[in-house]
Amino acid sequence: MTLLVIGSTGTLGRQIVRKALNEGFQVKCLVRSFRKGAFLKEWGAELVYGDLSVVESIPLSLYGVTAIIDCSTSRANDLYNIALIELKAKYILIESALKAGIKRYIFFSIFNSFNYKNIPLVMLKLMIEYRLKISGLNYTIFHLPGFFQGLIPQYALPILDKQLIWITSESSLISYINTQDVAKMTIHSLSISQFNKKTLPLQGNKPWRSLDIINLCEQISGRRAQINTIPIYLLNSLKNFTRLFQWTWNISERLAFIEMLSHKYSTSAQMKEILYILKIDEKELEELDVYLQEYFKRIMKKLKELNYQILSNQKNVSKIEF
Repeated sequence: MTLLVIGSTGTLGRQIVRKALNEGFQVKCLVRSFRKGAFLKEWGAELVYGDLSVVESIPLSLYGVTAIIDCSTSRANDLYNIALIELKAKYILIESALKAGIKRYIFFSIFNSFNYKNIPLVMLKLMIEYRLKISGLNYTIFHLPGFFQGLIPQYALPILDKQLIWITSESSLISYINTQDVAKMTIHSLSISQFNKKTLPLQGNKPWRSLDIINLCEQISGRRAQINTIPIYLLNSLKNFTRLFQWTWNISERLAFIEMLSHKYSTSAQMKEILYILKIDEKELEELDVYLQEYFKRIMKKLKELNYQILSNQKNVSKIEF
């Protein structure tokens, strides 16, 4: 089976590529820059030039492909590309996949998306989901919460750098998941007919609040976080104000995503049946506290090595001076 992975250089995409190659699949990666995707080629993947914003390049990239795994997404800070990539190009990609006889199309969307249709990026994801469902393709849509990897710049690094962490007074519970676990379940699902034409949730074992994650980072790192809590009414006022001006729409979209965390947003879902079908033990999914412990262990080790080098250099300089 030959897979075409779209968004292969991203946080999730690269893990999909790595897992697929390890499982013996032939993997093609749709890339706009061969230089940026060079590491994928070193792993054993074939790089295929294509740009979802250049729709003419889409059909050619499907030659010899059995299944598509679409990991691409747009950022909430670029409304033009959201409209271009997430809608028009994806429609063409779906139609091209149908004509090319693609056996399976895997798409990743946002958990609880139906509750946040007012956010343009979420709405576009829902429109793509609908187009897949009526296309006639054998699709699988996975609804995902946040990733472990996204928590590093959000919480871990600001604590290490003694920077402010901005949070809302939310009561949201999110079952974050490691992208490596998502990749493993995704690749396993390719050979399972029960996943054809299904929309399924993939999530971690335990739900977390922002403050719980911050407390965990503090305990592991031994450092205190500087937290600033934004009142919900202020967040709403700022979001509504930024919508008044076209040049601040990008800010408004970011604030809308933050607002999701203030309305008891929950990613709790039953995973037992999905894991049973995939023949994956629940204990195989990595726990967030283990992931963060490993991260801080590596970082603290590097910091100690760096401090040792600095001290050694200072001593050498002192010897030269005397």
